[in-house]
Amino acid sequence: MDTERFKVGWILVAFDLPVLSKKQRKAATGFRQWLLDDGFQMLQFSVYARSCVTAARQETHLTRIRKELPPEGNVRTWFITRSQWDRGCIFHGSGESGMGELPTEALPEQLQFW
Repeated sequence: MDTERFKVGWILVAFDLPVLSKKQRKAATGFRQWLLDDGFQMLQFSVYARSCVTAARQETHLTRIRKELPPEGNVRTWFITRSQWDRGCIFHGSGESGMGELPTEALPEQLQFW
């Protein structure tokens, strides 16, 4: 078994935030921007993902998310192992006019400083 595929993974964040008032829209936009600034990638408008190489990094980012939660709405998180992520599919459009099935995003290269 390839144990490397189970050591690292992705944190997924999905949310439904109210956007009826100007204040709510500002909070939702601020949360989205904060996720991007913290290294998350937007998968869909309300679904973001970030790679994590250890359980400790996962906890660090979950703590940060808790601090940045908007006052209203629903935010959920999951941890997906690399193996589970690799089994995912991305579909663009349908039929001959669509782009078909694409591979999922790869884990980003890790920078190392000595």
